Amino acid sequence: MSFQRKNIKLLVIGNSVVDTIDFNGEIKTKPGGIFYTVTALNNFKENQDKISLVTAVDKKHYLLFKDEYEKLDGKIFNYVESIPKVWLKVEKHSERHEKYENINQNISFNIKDLNSYDGILINMITGFDITLEQLKDIRKNYEGLIYFDVHTFSRGLDEDFKRRFRVIPRFKEWASNLDIVQVNKNELFTLSDKKNEEAIINEVLDHGIKYLIVTLEEKGAKVFFKENNVLKNFHESAITVNIKNKVGCGDVFGAVFFYSYISQGYKSINKALQLANLAAGYTASYAEISEFINLKEDVFSRYN
Repeated sequence: MSFQRKNIKLLVIGNSVVDTIDFNGEIKTKPGGIFYTVTALNNFKENQDKISLVTAVDKKHYLLFKDEYEKLDGKIFNYVESIPKVWLKVEKHSERHEKYENINQNISFNIKDLNSYDGILINMITGFDITLEQLKDIRKNYEGLIYFDVHTFSRGLDEDFKRRFRVIPRFKEWASNLDIVQVNKNELFTLSDKKNEEAIINEVLDHGIKYLIVTLEEKGAKVFFKENNVLKNFHESAITVNIKNKVGCGDVFGAVFFYSYISQGYKSINKALQLANLAAGYTASYAEISEFINLKEDVFSRYN
């Protein structure tokens, strides 16, 4: 019997930023932040599915985001004088360096019908996107799945506006209000004072989340979970591509994973991992944002 899916409605929360990217000495200015999450969803979802976005935008840079944001079914926008700007120095084989300007405060929103959404995806683009109090309020009023990409929440903010990894304050409180948490291999160590990977993973899962996703760049990605108090995981190896881009891969991974898991009726974590891993790989091969129109076809041609 085939699975009869219903139309999906997702809420996405995160900051829009302007990226200035230095990759192998070539400098480009692009839309960034939650833009990649939205772009992935717009190009991967079925036509009847609906995506709403909570973000901040400004007049000066809206043209960068317009093509994708105008496809949204719900635009819950904070209009600000200037959205954050991020300078990214990206290396092929090491963690990128980040410096921020105009870091906004948390995004304001008041949504009365949260339970009309099949899932809520929060991407901590700047690390200040929502407060713990806002998350607790969402959890109190929402019965569905909350997906949380730790992202820049893993980094503190220096006086010179550079971002360096730190242990996230009160992470247990954050995690206890979440269902799925995504980190990369470096961000994992910001979730706990512990130094051992397995000890951190066990501790985070004991906070009450269902799944902990760790993306591993050239080694693919893993999803950790517990069954009968036994730690288990699924692993997908990275696909081989000609790397032309290293920005937005994790955002696309999270969007495709969460969407796929929900669209399959919450039944197949393994399939969601496979599709997300392929999507992240293809994102690394796209030199231009316009290539995302091929995302779904590329992913399923490889998956099938």
